[in-house]
Parts: sequence; structure tokens; C-alpha cells
Amino acid sequence: MMKKIVLVLFVGLLGFTMTAQDAAAKIEFKTETVDYGEIAKGSDGVRVFEFTNTGDAPLIISKVSSSCGCTIPKKPEEPILPGKTGEIQVKYDTNRVGPIRKAITVISNADTPTKVLKIKGEIKAVDGK
Repeated sequence: MMKKIVLVLFVGLLGFTMTAQDAAAKIEFKTETVDYGEIAKGSDGVRVFEFTNTGDAPLIISKVSSSCGCTIPKKPEEPILPGKTGEIQVKYDTNRVGPIRKAITVISNADTPTKVLKIKGEIKAVDGK
């Protein structure tokens, strides 16, 4: 009798676990690459990656990091509910003249837990400075 009770509890728990895993957050970005194009030294370096939680569970972005200190990403602090949109803001130091090729890594509870976003472009010197 005890074995049957344990078996029923185990099967019930297994079924509950499988059902709980069906509900997952899913992150879909409008674009995974932001192109600054050619911009002047000292220009506004802030750009935004917009995304939507297309899953059926709240999306929690736990960490956003960049490939260097010249790029500062800012993540949303609150969970993004299913069907809602959010944004990751990226600020690049535009006082550095030359090409921009940087990666921003996003870690979340989405079905794809790690996403890599990219920024590119070129900072041009103003009047040879």
C-alpha cells in the first residue's frame, strides 16, 4: 500500500513539474544589431534594443554585460510580463574615434537564456581632432 502511495505521489509530482516547465518566457528583439552608422566624435552614444516577451511567463533579465568598458548597457529592473515590451539601453563612449564593433550579452530566464546583441558603426573625428 505504501509503495502505491509513493508511486502516485511521484507520478503526480512529475506531471506537475512537466506542466510548470511548459510556461516559459521568450524574448524576441526587434533587431539584434544596432548600426550607429557614421557619427561625429562626441555625439549622443545612447541607443536602444527593443524586445517583447512572447512567452507565457514573466521575463526576468538577470544580467546585461558588454565586451568592453566603453559600452555601458542598462537592463530593465522589473519583470516583463507576457505580451509586454521592454528595452535595453546601450551607451557607447563616442569620444573614441574609429570603428565600433561591440557585443552585449543578455542573460535571462527565457527559453534561450543567453542572447548576444551587437552594435556597430564608426566615430568620425570632427575637423581632424
